[in-house]
Amino acid sequence: MNQDINQKLIDNISVILKKSLSADATLADLREKKQAGFSAIFKTDAGFNANANTFQPYVEEVADDLMSWQKAPTEQGLVSLVKKIEQLLKVLNTFEQSYSN
Repeated sequence: MNQDINQKLIDNISVILKKSLSADATLADLREKKQAGFSAIFKTDAGFNANANTFQPYVEEVADDLMSWQKAPTEQGLVSLVKKIEQLLKVLNTFEQSYSN
């Protein structure tokens, strides 16, 4: 396993975790105001096993995927993990831009 790749993955997941905590707090506020009635962050064909209306289950899945990849690094596992990270970052950044004060 390439240590540089591993560190980049950890760094990106750390950013995702921080952004997701803020986003989930915003989502909770929007739900109280009846402004967030969706049932899942991602569609079922997005490549995630999680299906939730908050970001945390997706973050947990990515963290679990990282641990699995660290134990048994494969190209397919890395590609899947990077795609999930990219999707989360894209959605979180868009959400942050849309709902930041």
